[in-house]
Amino acid sequence: MPTERLREIVDTRVNDPAAIARAAARRARPVSPVGEHGRAMIIAADHPARGALKSGDRPMAMADRADLLDRLCVALARPGVTGVLGTADILDDLLLLGALDGLTVIGSMNRGGLAGATFELDDRFTAYDAAAIRAAGFDGGKMLLRIDYEDDRTASTIAGCARAVNELNAARIMAMVEPFIAHRGGGAVHNDLSAEAMVRAVSIASGIGNASAYTWLKVPVVDQMERVMAASSLPALLLGGEVAADPDVTYRRWAAALEIPTVKGLVVGRSLLYPADDDVLSAVDTAARLL
Repeated sequence: MPTERLREIVDTRVNDPAAIARAAARRARPVSPVGEHGRAMIIAADHPARGALKSGDRPMAMADRADLLDRLCVALARPGVTGVLGTADILDDLLLLGALDGLTVIGSMNRGGLAGATFELDDRFTAYDAAAIRAAGFDGGKMLLRIDYEDDRTASTIAGCARAVNELNAARIMAMVEPFIAHRGGGAVHNDLSAEAMVRAVSIASGIGNASAYTWLKVPVVDQMERVMAASSLPALLLGGEVAADPDVTYRRWAAALEIPTVKGLVVGRSLLYPADDDVLSAVDTAARLL
């Protein structure tokens, strides 16, 4: 990202902030959340708003906003990429850069459970709400649903997600729910990635809200994926997770999971934006070929 381009973004925010709304209004909308091949490939970039800046062995990888925007623009311009997921600060920058035309745009909604905080499981809604997503002409809202049976803050998270699902379904906008069974151990929150836990998480997430016509799931690739995905008839997208030591193994696991009928694509962030060899273009193209 040239320094001049970043300066233009800042100058626009200072002198003409309404330009963001104008850019959103003229954005070319996608025909469908899936591309011409019936698959979605969405680049995720909502991690910084939860203080999760680490990628692979780089603890502050996502801390440089110009670098992140540069990587995003490279990824979003590649054939096969159909959308982006982010918080308002990132999506507004991308609007000003003219990088969102024809793409599915998903606003991230609950970012209050900061990574590593004592209140991490309090996943309250601090980013987009359904009204703002609709006003911007975006195509969906994503929420994190972490369920800890031993933490009573889970109840408010479930209730908040249910309200968001209701509002998004009423607006006929995609409600993307990312569910996990979670536990706190050794001072940190851990997601249970066993097949049994994911079956339970998918079952709970599928029943959230008073409508499901526009609800999608965002799920990790775990062992026994056929069993996990058999728990719901909702369309699902695979999340990428942490940067893998051996990306070829990850790609094979994604490819196998994409054969499951309810799996309609990928939502991947750090694995493609910050690959071990830093070749964003190659990583994105490799993932796109899986679709």
